[in-house]
Amino acid sequence: MLQSGLDRQRNIQIVLIVSALALIFKAAQLQLFDDSFRRRADATTIEKLTVYPPRGLVFDRNNKLIVNNEATYDLMVTYNQVDLKNMDVAKFCQILGISKDDYKLNLTKDWKSGKFSRSVPFVFLKKLSIATYARLQESLYEFPGFFVQVRNIRGYPYHTGAHVLGYINEVDPRDIERGAGVYESGDYIGAAGLESEYESYLRGEKGTTSLLKDNLGRIVGKYKGGQFDLAAVAGHDLISSIDIDLQSYGEYLMQNKTGSVVAIEPKTGQILAMISGPTYDPNLLTMTQNRGQIFSALLTDPLKPFFDRTVMAKYPPGSIFKTLITLTGLQEGTLNPDKGQGCNGGYFYAGRLYKCHNHAGVGDAVDALAYSCNTYYFTEFRNIVDKFGFSNPHKGLDVFAKYCKEFGLGTRLGIDYPNESSGNIPNSAYYDKIYPRNLGSWHSPTIMSLGIGQGEIQMTTLQMANLAACIANKGYWFPPHLAKQFRDGAPIPEQFYEKHQVSIEQRYFELVQEGMAECVNRGTARIAQVPGIQVCGKTGTSQNPHGDDHSVFFAFAPKENPKIAIAVYVENAGWGASYAAPIAGLMIEKLLNDTIATDRLPVQERMVKANLIDKFLKNKAEAKIRSAAPAPKRDSLPDPKEVPSDVPEGTTTTSVTTPVRVVGRQKK
Repeated sequence: MLQSGLDRQRNIQIVLIVSALALIFKAAQLQLFDDSFRRRADATTIEKLTVYPPRGLVFDRNNKLIVNNEATYDLMVTYNQVDLKNMDVAKFCQILGISKDDYKLNLTKDWKSGKFSRSVPFVFLKKLSIATYARLQESLYEFPGFFVQVRNIRGYPYHTGAHVLGYINEVDPRDIERGAGVYESGDYIGAAGLESEYESYLRGEKGTTSLLKDNLGRIVGKYKGGQFDLAAVAGHDLISSIDIDLQSYGEYLMQNKTGSVVAIEPKTGQILAMISGPTYDPNLLTMTQNRGQIFSALLTDPLKPFFDRTVMAKYPPGSIFKTLITLTGLQEGTLNPDKGQGCNGGYFYAGRLYKCHNHAGVGDAVDALAYSCNTYYFTEFRNIVDKFGFSNPHKGLDVFAKYCKEFGLGTRLGIDYPNESSGNIPNSAYYDKIYPRNLGSWHSPTIMSLGIGQGEIQMTTLQMANLAACIANKGYWFPPHLAKQFRDGAPIPEQFYEKHQVSIEQRYFELVQEGMAECVNRGTARIAQVPGIQVCGKTGTSQNPHGDDHSVFFAFAPKENPKIAIAVYVENAGWGASYAAPIAGLMIEKLLNDTIATDRLPVQERMVKANLIDKFLKNKAEAKIRSAAPAPKRDSLPDPKEVPSDVPEGTTTTSVTTPVRVVGRQKK
């Protein structure tokens, strides 16, 4: 019996020892090996918040700040932590100055959309005022689940450059997926313009901070003195190529007009101004309470202010394209620069007259550019296409298309800017699809409207400005770009330093430059003259099958050591000399002289006061009606009634070396 008692005692001791060892092992596991319980406890006392970095600032080429950061206070909420039953909603709404309906609307989200989660903080109210923020801080502990997040939103001191600068948006699920861990719900992302193109440089790197809370959920300080905090890293500051004063002035001239302006520094490819009209104040799309309503209004505006006409619109270039016809003809030997051309009111072919204005015959290639003779360029373009024989237009056209491609036409130029269009330069394969060989095929007369920049040619305003830059450089160009440098020394992409050389001799560019200079001195572009500066330019009036023709002009200046190449396209504005040329001339004068001469102020006033919006809307409505009608059968030749022109009826063209010429109605 004594032995059995000892056995029971030993068994009890063993059980106690095993139990103690089990408890010690479990305690060790919980405290030394498994931190899940510690993390769960910390979660009830520590609030881990994201620290958002300031986005990189954006400066213009002269170091003027054009995009800044403004501190704002966003009220965040984690839905699962809100005390829905006991929270004093009336007091909460009174502090914020909102109604109970606003409270319910801001708190209730579409949880099935994937954009919001009940356990992840989201924005309840954006951009609290400092006074509201101060009142809320005193009582924030009464409203568990709510906290204030300090954020930076964009500001635009010059109220200009909306398209080129872009805007930021809150990320959506696609942004989060594409970001591969970079973005979380509630983050901001560059959504347009430079903000989008250089997002990875501008956004910076997020940090974190851990805040200690008491038993009532009130924040009492940083957890362990902030030793576990991770500092946010600010984004790179970008110095853009934009001249904000020139940009602002261009938008001032283009108000109440649809169209676009692109100005480039020829020697570098840096873009000085990039204007799409109509535009809007970029401050309208900062992250404010009513941003959604403003965005929707802009999106549905019939003037399409979000449509960036500098790179997205594809236009027939009109008579500015004659510069390229001249260069190609000279290089291929089909154009004799000293040979003139008689013009008896137009170009005759197959019993039809393709009208030109009533001017005296042109004496040489310089005269042809100065006075923009359609007859001359119908002839010269046909000479290029027929170089290998009338029955073999394919080879001639493809040679011409090759030169166009060297100038960056018919392809994207690779600008550091989204949504660039390639335009269109037709080749022989293109026309073989339109005119199958078994139906008679096509020949040089079929496509001769290309010789005056009409037909199937399409160019963006960016491409037109780049063509002007290449002519200014006498045969080379750099890809147009908007980034000049980063303030911390980070390099801009290498492709923007790549020099593109065309295979046309420099001496031929000198002849075309002379023709463009005479176009401004005594030809169709005299309105673009700038005091003390030799401007080289070419007007164009682009046919618009849907209404009034478009006003076109491109130029560079000065003739020697050019500082600016510019293209202006004003929709439904008629003659090239009516709007595009004076706007370009004024912008050249503003950049190079820094002021507008007194005798040029009436031209400026006329441009500013001109309102072409009603004409644009009228043309758009008429085009919609016509689009519903059956398409007319395509003629194998351009309609002689649809040949566009440069010079309005009754214009007198004065030469500094020749007698006055009276010019009638010209459509080029």
